[in-house]
Amino acid sequence: MKNLLFNTDFNATRWQWMILIIRLSIASMMLVHGVSKLDKLFVDGPVQFGDPIGIGATASLALVVFAEIVCSVLLGLGLATRWACITMLVAVFITHAEHPFGKKEMGLMYLLFYMMLLVIGPGKYSLDALITKTVEDK
Repeated sequence: MKNLLFNTDFNATRWQWMILIIRLSIASMMLVHGVSKLDKLFVDGPVQFGDPIGIGATASLALVVFAEIVCSVLLGLGLATRWACITMLVAVFITHAEHPFGKKEMGLMYLLFYMMLLVIGPGKYSLDALITKTVEDK
């Protein structure tokens, strides 16, 4: 039990599995947000959506759907991972910039995980690693 709770040795294999779990978890949670917006884009009537960057409500919604669905799938696969992570910066610092902390808190929590993946990369168990063969097996 002591080894389980207090062991501070770095284990590369566990770390790689943890990166995979975080990537898949964040991607699946973000997909839930995207699917509901996909209905707004194609099923519901006229698009009523915010336009934080001044390109129109429909174009803004289309970009959000792309970010939350396509980029989430890419994130889950570990393909173009670092590019997919950048999308959360726009959500937190542009779309929710004027909102109180309580309204943007969830976006900030997502952003922390996205920033972690941006810095450390997609890990060994990803298509990026398979394509570039940059992750060494330690």
